[in-house]
Amino acid sequence: MRRFAYVGCRTTRERHARGEGLSVFKIDAEGGLHPVQLLRGLVNPSYLALNAAGTRLYVVHGDTREVSAFRVDRATGHLSFLNRQDSGGLNPVHLALLPGERDLLVTNHLGASLAVLPLDGNGALGPVRQLLAVAGPVGPHRIEQKQPKPHYAALDPSGRFVLVPDKGCDRIHRLGLQADAAAPLQPLDASFVALREGAGPRHMALHPRQPRAYVVNELDSTVVTCALDTDTDIGALRPLQWCPTLPPEFTGNSRAAGIALDARGRHLYVSNRGHDSIALLHLDADSGLPTFVEAVASGGRTPRFFALTPEGDRMLVLNEDSDAIVTFAVDAHTGRLTPTGQRVATGSPVCLVFSPD
Repeated sequence: MRRFAYVGCRTTRERHARGEGLSVFKIDAEGGLHPVQLLRGLVNPSYLALNAAGTRLYVVHGDTREVSAFRVDRATGHLSFLNRQDSGGLNPVHLALLPGERDLLVTNHLGASLAVLPLDGNGALGPVRQLLAVAGPVGPHRIEQKQPKPHYAALDPSGRFVLVPDKGCDRIHRLGLQADAAAPLQPLDASFVALREGAGPRHMALHPRQPRAYVVNELDSTVVTCALDTDTDIGALRPLQWCPTLPPEFTGNSRAAGIALDARGRHLYVSNRGHDSIALLHLDADSGLPTFVEAVASGGRTPRFFALTPEGDRMLVLNEDSDAIVTFAVDAHTGRLTPTGQRVATGSPVCLVFSPD
């Protein structure tokens, strides 16, 4: 089966964007990207999610109230529009399929809410069937923390909890999850863990084997490691350690963005916008705690997003403000990144997902 990559780009003047829409690339044996389709006329297709079979692609449209579904031709990679629904709030920024793939969970950033949209037998989106507001006292940043701002929703490995980093409130919200229930999201009594003021938690990665959650903090460019309890009905998070994502000699402004773990749980990566780099953190095999190793230049400006290939031997970095996707080789033993020289021009790229095998 051929492997494809799907790329969403910012498109609006308000975002100072140069993107044209939603792109499909074929991936060659060396990891090179070759364009096969461009869907124009879409507003800010900014975060993407594929179903497990790779036959449906779901897309949130940043700065709007919309989420779309597309059919995927596995042989050609081509997309065809299926339908679109209201997300239940302003600026949907993340989406994830719930266990069983009968519902889609959408995170509304400025709407400060989580929305559950049902999927029919063909994968089409139904109207929102549960909308849950996210609330809490805001942090001290006078521009970025004027209101609650959920930015991501992670499903814990047990499938019983949803963890939601909130940039506006410096919290990780916790919700119970019952995927087949009429209202899948269930508020919990101990519903959050508070982080350091002004941290601005943005995204999260979960360790594949250890009970550890890694939260990247946008505003102070750190990663906080949390112990994750999935053995009880509490689903608690307990902060263990803070680790910088920037080298100590850097004195400029920067904001962290994406975070990802390698498949073996040995190396953690974070993108820095401003320093324009990808940070490498090594994880201790016993404790799971990270140590900063280095930050490698991203090959462009504002690396909002990056993705490790399913094989783990390449990383594709999306430099939003220099309109390029840059490929790095990943050393299997050290996790270090080396530019391959491969570079694909595309306007304002902000998200990439790979088709399954």
